[in-house]
Amino acid sequence: MFQGNEKKKYTVGSKNKLKRFKENETFGNVIQPTREEMENDALGLKGNWNKDFFKNDHPIVLELGCGKGEYTVNLAKKYPQKNFLGVDIKGARFWRGAKTALEENLKNVGFLRTQIELIDRAFAPDEVDEIWITFPDPQIKFKRTKHRLTNSEFLDKYRLILKKSGVVHLKTDSEFMHGYTLGLLHGMEEDIEYAHHDVYGSEGSPEEVTSIQTFYESQYLEIGKKITYIRFKLRTK
Repeated sequence: MFQGNEKKKYTVGSKNKLKRFKENETFGNVIQPTREEMENDALGLKGNWNKDFFKNDHPIVLELGCGKGEYTVNLAKKYPQKNFLGVDIKGARFWRGAKTALEENLKNVGFLRTQIELIDRAFAPDEVDEIWITFPDPQIKFKRTKHRLTNSEFLDKYRLILKKSGVVHLKTDSEFMHGYTLGLLHGMEEDIEYAHHDVYGSEGSPEEVTSIQTFYESQYLEIGKKITYIRFKLRTK
């Protein structure tokens, strides 16, 4: 049971979420299919994101588990000749990124509200050029392994939608997630192009990794927490 201020905060938070959900429905850069539509391949954009959504033929870059969409929006500003799509099930979170993109008239930004496990239902084979996974929940407990965004099942889904030249970026503050992913990639004999356990403490770190920081990332850095990064390709099976 909630009491006093706790109840008030819960009520205000719930109202804000509902308001954001409603506002998302009015945003032209937000797609919110039902799970049933995704499972039945009824989204209508699979294989047609360039033609029907972005209206151009530029490379498509996904940010999976995009949260507030900070990385999605900032990458879009940095690389206007690429299309960026933030994917997350929590629409009240990416509302901020979607709203910012509209306010700043960023035409190369979109957001898709769906579960990451359905990502291969949203995109056709060879439709995606890059995937960013930024600060995912490491799901440390063994029983949560199936939810790690770099487990073998998820990697196989990414493999399906990525072009042969496509790359995956993992940026995280979790040394566990970094080590787990590296071990898995080595075991699967995937192509690891770059890996470092401290990108801000290393010379020659990719500029696109160090020039963009999320709000929480900047807080991690303030307390001396290291940020890790891996860039890799997935072999065609």
